[in-house]
Amino acid sequence: MQDRAAYILLNLIEGLGPVSVRRLIDTLGSPKAILEADRESLMEARGVGEKMAVKIISQRDSIDVDAEIDKAAEIGARIITPLDDEYPDALKAIHGPPLALYIRGHFLPGDDKALGIVGSRSTSHYGLSAADRMAYQLGQTGFTVVSGLARGTDTAAHNGALKSSGRTIAVLGGALDCLYPPENAELADRIAKQGAVISEYCMGRRADRMTFPYRNRIISGLSMGVLLIESAVKGGSMHTAEAAMDQGRTVFALPGRIDTPGARGPHLLIKNGAKLVESLDDILEEYEFVIPPEEREAPDSETAARPEVPMTEQESKVVEALWKEPKDIDSLGRELGLKSHELSGVLLGLEMKRVIKTLPGRMVELAGDLREMK
Repeated sequence: MQDRAAYILLNLIEGLGPVSVRRLIDTLGSPKAILEADRESLMEARGVGEKMAVKIISQRDSIDVDAEIDKAAEIGARIITPLDDEYPDALKAIHGPPLALYIRGHFLPGDDKALGIVGSRSTSHYGLSAADRMAYQLGQTGFTVVSGLARGTDTAAHNGALKSSGRTIAVLGGALDCLYPPENAELADRIAKQGAVISEYCMGRRADRMTFPYRNRIISGLSMGVLLIESAVKGGSMHTAEAAMDQGRTVFALPGRIDTPGARGPHLLIKNGAKLVESLDDILEEYEFVIPPEEREAPDSETAARPEVPMTEQESKVVEALWKEPKDIDSLGRELGLKSHELSGVLLGLEMKRVIKTLPGRMVELAGDLREMK
């Protein structure tokens, strides 16, 4: 077995992580050597005790690497390892780089200029608008936007980057064939065409409370910096910000209202030295060596225009009515003087154009900061 296949096999051994594999390689010389070593040799590696050595020996001969590669291919994915040229150099430098990456789409050399955008799954309209706007402007400037495909902030960030015709990378907390949340399947397909959807987890591995925090090191590892939109002090996205700090990345934070729970995480980071972000310029200033001021073609942070979305008169009235806050469908109909069936048709048209989205409780809101379409 060659070292490349050995990396994939080692990634499939339950309970064996990248840090232990790195120590084993340092001791034994190569991934292939791990699969040929006896128990005593395996235990020579720092941190690898008898229990781990027995686990490796008991599993390594029963794993079918070719079958795993075929499973990935069935959903249009490939598996890359640190030995492949496509494997990002930025990830090789972090503590515990993934042994294997399952990928739909492609990495490109320009993805080394990436920024992570993370935040709460239950973020406010302000947070969604900010994530959408910042990702859109970063995409126009040439940055790749990295996020986690979760509900809320992540979804808004990916959509904003896609609308800019820029690149975006989604890092999953489970296997590619166990997409979570399931409603983002169509979004994942779009990302795979305009970037990459990746995971370090083997086929069939479902996301859980352990996998999400562990994948956060990949989001920050792929990025030059991480922007936190909204989060509780102990929110999952704060873990990504902490991983970014540990990896020497720049941490940015968007301020919010002092009476908003989602502002507490960003405000804590700002108190501890994160860079406060009010506009795209605050991020670009940090990376003048990447994009000198004279080479910037970014839109003005207050007047960035989105691609024109043609709307009927009634659709425009709905957008105006949703300007300040989400509304329930019944109140919206009364405000606009539209009958239920008339409003349903208008809302359906706007949702298909991705201008609005429906929320639980018969609520609707704008899909992002769309004030440029007035």
